[in-house]
Amino acid sequence: MSSNSIVAIWCEPMSAYPERSPYHPGEGYPEYPFGSENTGGDNAVYEAVRQSFHLLGYDKEHYGERVWNPLGQIVRPGDVVFIKPNMIAHKHLYCDDWEYVITHGSVVRAVLDYVFIALDGSGKVIIGDGPQTDSKWGSIIERMGLKEIQDFYASRGLEIELVDLRDEHWIEKDGIYIDKIKLAGDPRGGRIFDLGCRSMFAELDGQGRKYYGAFYDIDETNRHHSAGKHEYAVSLSPIEADVFINIPKLKTHKKCGLTVNLKSLVGINANKNLLPHYVFGGPEEGGDQFDKAQARGRLENTLVVKAKKVLLRDNKLAKFAARKIKRLAYKVFGDTEEVVRSGNWHGNDTVWRMCLDLNRILMFGNPDGTFRGQADRKRFLSVVDGIIGMDGNGPVAGKPRSVGVVLAGDDPVTVDAACARLMGFDRRKLAIIARAFDKHDLRLTEAEPSMIRIKSNVREWDAGLHEWRDNESLSFEPHFGWIGQVEL
Repeated sequence: MSSNSIVAIWCEPMSAYPERSPYHPGEGYPEYPFGSENTGGDNAVYEAVRQSFHLLGYDKEHYGERVWNPLGQIVRPGDVVFIKPNMIAHKHLYCDDWEYVITHGSVVRAVLDYVFIALDGSGKVIIGDGPQTDSKWGSIIERMGLKEIQDFYASRGLEIELVDLRDEHWIEKDGIYIDKIKLAGDPRGGRIFDLGCRSMFAELDGQGRKYYGAFYDIDETNRHHSAGKHEYAVSLSPIEADVFINIPKLKTHKKCGLTVNLKSLVGINANKNLLPHYVFGGPEEGGDQFDKAQARGRLENTLVVKAKKVLLRDNKLAKFAARKIKRLAYKVFGDTEEVVRSGNWHGNDTVWRMCLDLNRILMFGNPDGTFRGQADRKRFLSVVDGIIGMDGNGPVAGKPRSVGVVLAGDDPVTVDAACARLMGFDRRKLAIIARAFDKHDLRLTEAEPSMIRIKSNVREWDAGLHEWRDNESLSFEPHFGWIGQVEL
């Protein structure tokens, strides 16, 4: 059985994450490189990450010995390793909670220790993401404890670079972006990649679809996705890195059902407005913005499109008026957290295509914008933070789910398929996973769904994924636009 068909799930009942960064392990494991003075305290998260690598069989002949190097088959001395946690926002949409919104720093620290061992004194680590444009980077770093982690490794000879991949921070008020602050962005810059006929959107070419991206400039989005051209601006730090380690959060998502590895690559882009999020209109009109075509929706679009064109002029008076009008519009057309709009439902046929395109760019893209072959894919590892996940209105407005799991594997598709099943979702009803198994000249996985084998300390889960019984899941509640459509 190939390694990419194996997914580890370690379940460890725990009430909370460790509190104090840099999150040292609770005990001095034989392979631990930093001495007994840097251990102690309650840290079940570290043990969960360590055991997930053991379950995967990494360097199994040396497990329990000082020389155990579980990530040695993925990370080599001298490598540049890009680590991408989920850093979407500094807090929940409606309150100051954050531990079920973003990856916890204790998971990052545990992974870093084994990267440190594998690099063997030579190499570099970059930790980065592109949060939501209105998120506060400093608050994210503080809450994750990444500065303390960075300082700890600096004193041990390993450089860790913390990179906010965004080039702009948007100031939002009353649902309207009223100002933009220029950011440094990726120090290595970005690159335009054109997937052309290899894009998942290519099968829709010629249908006259009008895409909405992430900002008021609708024309910009459609210039980059038309006439057989499907272009994305992607940050070069993850592209140039030898190894990409994704540390996502186990969460539901309003536009594609769940967000783990495949969806999280939105965070490596260099221009969010080049990312199609939905097609204007309802299904009867060839769109997926709404769940049905209605006169109310057409009126809303007419008003919104005109308003966005006005807002593009960067007029302060127009922005003030838009803030007041948006409040009234929600009363007339319904709040986004209560009604289906903006592609927030199971019929969204756009976001999953964009996400799979980004995954192909990451896995096969060269820094000059070209693509290499299937045999030369980027080395990859996933460690999923499912200690406290999120269900309901994900990815930033849902409810906490304390489940105490860490999942790991070296294939983003098989790990996401395992996550979906664990959450109680049917992968065949999630296009972002179902279509990721497509035969393609840039295949995202060499595995077939029937090949996925779970290794777990939970007896009922330790089997082929297709052998799980229906009641062997965590029964996550989907986003309201997905209820009744994605469950097993």
